[in-house]
Amino acid sequence: MANYGMAFDYELCIDCHACEVACKEENGIALGMDHRRLWIEKEGNTKNDFWNIDKNSVFFMQMQCQNCVKPLCLEACPRKAIYIDENGIVRIHEEKCDLFLYCMEACPYDARYINDKYKHHFTDKCIFCADTRLARGETTTACQITCPAKLRYFGDLNDEKSEIVQMLEKRDFFVLKENAGTIPKLFYLVPKDKDFANKTIKMGTKIHTWKEMKTKVCSS
Repeated sequence: MANYGMAFDYELCIDCHACEVACKEENGIALGMDHRRLWIEKEGNTKNDFWNIDKNSVFFMQMQCQNCVKPLCLEACPRKAIYIDENGIVRIHEEKCDLFLYCMEACPYDARYINDKYKHHFTDKCIFCADTRLARGETTTACQITCPAKLRYFGDLNDEKSEIVQMLEKRDFFVLKENAGTIPKLFYLVPKDKDFANKTIKMGTKIHTWKEMKTKVCSS
């Protein structure tokens, strides 16, 4: 069984939103809709004009479902509509969703939204293109393959030869909102520029290595 995850070399992000556009096109989401599957958060001194600032003034974080090992949305759903599929991806049985919205309230990452594209509305989120690209046998997501900076790494965390595992073995990383206890499978690589790292990583954030994180996120 596969166990998909994603890593971000966020230091390289130029805020072009190519990933977001590709995601919307892949999933039939109208351009301009915010917080749909994935989005980019601008942090830092955002009062400065984008074109006149140095890279240490503003940085960009890739936000989406963290594909948790212990998803709080799954625990919160009274209809048991949320499940983890054979690829380790948190999914939803659309027909079971009655829009109680407990899953949206439980998610620490604000990753879910109401999909009103179909007659039966349900809560939706990023599922790593599981129903499109992965279903067709492709091994990349739309956001990853489109990114001009090549800052996204996607693959099977159970496969030691996968690109993502090889990168995580080389670079230290952190996860978001670790205190929530969800064990995210999205990893943010510590920037190589130490000054940039110091300015963008919040005080108290735990830095991980793959050796000590592997047992927490990988399937037995």
